Formats: sequence, structure tokens, C-alpha cells
Amino acid sequence: MGAGKGILILVGIGANLDSRRAGPPRATCEAALTAMTEAGLAVVRRSRWYRSAPVPRSPQPWFVNGVAQVRTHLSPAEALAVLHRIEGDFGRLRGSSDTSQIGAPRSLDLDLLAYGDLVTSAADGPVVPHPRLHGRAFVLLPLAEVAPDWRHPVSGRSVAELIAALPPDQVAEPLEEES
Repeated sequence: MGAGKGILILVGIGANLDSRRAGPPRATCEAALTAMTEAGLAVVRRSRWYRSAPVPRSPQPWFVNGVAQVRTHLSPAEALAVLHRIEGDFGRLRGSSDTSQIGAPRSLDLDLLAYGDLVTSAADGPVVPHPRLHGRAFVLLPLAEVAPDWRHPVSGRSVAELIAALPPDQVAEPLEEES
């Protein structure tokens, strides 16, 4: 991408199982922010942590979720590879039967939600924006904290409009800040 400040991307962070590296989900999410910085992804802002029900609903533990605004010079594929490597460092085994399903419990989930205003399909590499972000409270509520003026690059809808259109059964509540 050349010299300069890099591009702003949005990364979804979530966990509902203990990780081998950091322990409980909230500690894992905090440690993932540090791991992103250590991997060369400059965390510019981060949301509060949210407690959210699994989507789709299931009896598994609730998730801790948040969103980070990150600056990078990496391509979407390179950034996603870094995120996947960090997930592995925390014990996530991609492709294993227990964590490869959408909504499955996991020790750490890092999603490339948006890469600037870029729109890509699976034929191009990573799909951005993330194909399910527009319908998930656990993504949109924290995203609104770090990028309140963000607009979905496909629909053109603001994050506030996307939040207003969420189904009423979506539950995501801010967690109290730890002292």
C-alpha cells in the first residue's frame, strides 16, 4: 500500500470460552487487543465490552464482544491472516468441528468487519464488509462507539439505521468497566 498512515479497518472481537493464553473471555478479548498491536495492527480506538447472547440462540455461554478501529498497511488478506494467527495463539482451531460453524462457541473470534470502504466478494479473497455484520447487535452497538459516522459500503445505511433495523430478539448489553 505504500507509505503513509495506512487504512482504517474495523475488527470484531469476541469470545465465550476460556483461552489457553489469557483465561476468561473478557481477559482474552483484552489480551487480543495487545496481540493485535504486537502484530503490527495499530489499535486506534476500541469499544466497551458487551455481553451478548449467541446468534443463533443456543444453550452455550454468552459472549463478550467488542469492536476495534485499527490502522494497517496490510492488504485485507494479510490482515485476516494476522487475525487468524492471533486466534490460533489463543487456542482457536479453525476448521475443527467445534469452532468452524457459524455461532459455535470459541475461545477467540476476530472478524475483519470492514476494510475502509472496500467491497469484495469471496472471489477476491476475504469478503468485506463482513456479510453478517449488518444484522448483529453485538457488532453494531460497539461499532457505533468507535465509528459513529460509519456507513455500510454496500447499502449506504448508517450504523444508526442498521441498529434501528435490528430484530428485537438481539441482545447485547454493555459490561461494567473493570477498575
